[in-house]
Amino acid sequence: MESLLNQLSSMTVVVADTGDLEAIKKFHPRDATTNPSLILAAAQIPAYQSLIDKALNTSREMLGTNASNTSVVKEALDELCVVFGKEILKIIPGRVSTEVDARLSFDTDATIAKARKIIAKYNQDGISNDRVLIKIASTWEGIKAAEVLEKENIHCNLTLLFNFYQAVACAEASVTLISPFVGRILDWYKSATGRDSYPAIEDPGVVSVTKIFNYFKSNGYKTEVMGASFRNIEEITELAGCDLLTISPKLLQQLNETYSDLPIKLNAQKPLVIDETIHLDQTSFELMMAGDKMATEKLNEGISGFSKAIDKLENQLNERLELIEGGIALTL
Repeated sequence: MESLLNQLSSMTVVVADTGDLEAIKKFHPRDATTNPSLILAAAQIPAYQSLIDKALNTSREMLGTNASNTSVVKEALDELCVVFGKEILKIIPGRVSTEVDARLSFDTDATIAKARKIIAKYNQDGISNDRVLIKIASTWEGIKAAEVLEKENIHCNLTLLFNFYQAVACAEASVTLISPFVGRILDWYKSATGRDSYPAIEDPGVVSVTKIFNYFKSNGYKTEVMGASFRNIEEITELAGCDLLTISPKLLQQLNETYSDLPIKLNAQKPLVIDETIHLDQTSFELMMAGDKMATEKLNEGISGFSKAIDKLENQLNERLELIEGGIALTL
């Protein structure tokens, strides 16, 4: 019998949810995703210090010796995300997701400008748009930005997605891919109800992704569904057959070491038909979000968490820049 990971890979595209290049090499995923927290974690690894220095040096050269450290660090933040992305693309055959600064999540124009800048950096190194997904938070403003970007052949991954209405708005905007979160939904319900656990089939995050998947397939939407944010392998196996699943190295390892039969649970060819059609404008979207305490709280919490990770990364980049330009940077 094959491992759960091998069986899962035969019915779902497995994506590595990490910025750790060694973990990506180990599990051979088709795609990989990153976010500010993952980049921050990877930046603590000494082996990757050269990538940080490369981003800082490139940014200084780009802006010139008279540019302030603050300006260089802000430029280096974008550069670093792309540097990691380019290293990941050397390993995987598919796509990498690179995230727009979460602090721009409620600014459509700024999100569009940042996405264009990121994709231009990839293009400058000969990497085509079809190998990059621009990751944007699933606010109304983020979804509208993605709608514009998709028309420019800049493909988007809408993240921090916690409810059905966010997903529908993304599909109507013709975004390439959505990342509905599973584990963070479970976290909220466990806290709200006082329950210690849920059976996988009743897991609120699993139920949410299952409904989204079946609605998309029933209504012919092309937007891909990539379940994300898992707490255990039972959540993952309950979504076997989903278009994609992005999984942390720890859970990839557990799947690789577990041997049992894995039946398909979601079938794009034979979806559970959801016979309803929903159209959302900004007012109806905001009303639906306001009526969903879990989704509203987790969206705001996610944006806040990613924003804090970016702040920390900027501080780390500033400290490293001062070391480099003070002539005392260590060779690692």
